[in-house]
Amino acid sequence: MEPFNSLGRGLLTLGLVLVVIGAALIFWDKLPPGRFPLGRLPGDIIIRRPGFTFYFPWVTGLVISVVVSLIFYLFRR
Repeated sequence: MEPFNSLGRGLLTLGLVLVVIGAALIFWDKLPPGRFPLGRLPGDIIIRRPGFTFYFPWVTGLVISVVVSLIFYLFRR
């Protein structure tokens, strides 16, 4: 019965992650504009030229990566 235990734990974790993502999507519009700086952090690269804008959110990606890694680390324990 060990494979079913592992499968059940994985499905439960996936379900919890989907609930959190769904709740975030529902309440995203209720946040005041400019209050959630994710995507506009210091260090994100923005190059604006006439008729051209290049945006590379590398600090935002780094922050998201650290948070997701921490969440997976806590679920593994």
